[in-house]
Amino acid sequence: MTNRLGIENLTHMGMPPVELVKCVAELGCVGISGALTPMPLASFGYPDFHPYPTWSLAEDANLRREMKAAMADTGVKIELGEGFRAGADRDVADYAAGLDIMADLGAVRINAVSMEPSLERTYDQLAQLADMVIARGMLFTIEFAPMNTINNLASALDAIAHIGQGRARVLIDAMHTFRSGGTVADIAGLDPDVIGYAQLCDAPMIAPEGVPYFKEATCGRMVPGTGEFPLAEWIAALPADLPMGIEVPMLDAMVAGLSPREHMTNVVKAARELGA
Repeated sequence: MTNRLGIENLTHMGMPPVELVKCVAELGCVGISGALTPMPLASFGYPDFHPYPTWSLAEDANLRREMKAAMADTGVKIELGEGFRAGADRDVADYAAGLDIMADLGAVRINAVSMEPSLERTYDQLAQLADMVIARGMLFTIEFAPMNTINNLASALDAIAHIGQGRARVLIDAMHTFRSGGTVADIAGLDPDVIGYAQLCDAPMIAPEGVPYFKEATCGRMVPGTGEFPLAEWIAALPADLPMGIEVPMLDAMVAGLSPREHMTNVVKAARELGA
């Protein structure tokens, strides 16, 4: 079996990069999703929870050098660069410097979402971002989520068709897939070349009453195999060599004392047991 597992930012909630790379390698994983700064926990509703010291890959050249050395030593890669989105409050041209840093760090692909209400501007902004990513030698993925402008698999495929064949791929997140009405059969029916990345988690099939989708998705998913998604079938429907990041935020448990390292150990074990 191909070792293709990685650990996403939401799982550890902003561990400093060098520590993260070493921890991921110790767990036998090969990838991480990377951001240039820590998770904005205050904006998630946790202003008093500070599990890590402040850091910035954007501003600290020495930290970038140390991270590159750690990745070279361990073989762990930034499989997915995160933090890029289309929105009414921004222009993707402003991401040029951040993309330069991601490329310098060896990121394999860049992921984007859209919170831009206009579908026309969403398409234009994502196409521009794809150009910027490809020009820097990286791959480009688009993530759909029920709360976003591109809110299901079909709308992601429409965006990819607009951008142009081979210039973008879809990121398949388990929670977003099933909660948007998608099925294992939908995934199995895709051309493997259009799938760029996968994110593994679990959750109830029906959203908990009174919990906003954004809150659940960013703060309270479940360890793979403990919820209601048909994950073994979902994994089997994906290309066998597709990079897969484990995205399991459990912020309340971390606030209560669950250590990030223990949490990552638990979710990696669960993912392996499902065949990931």
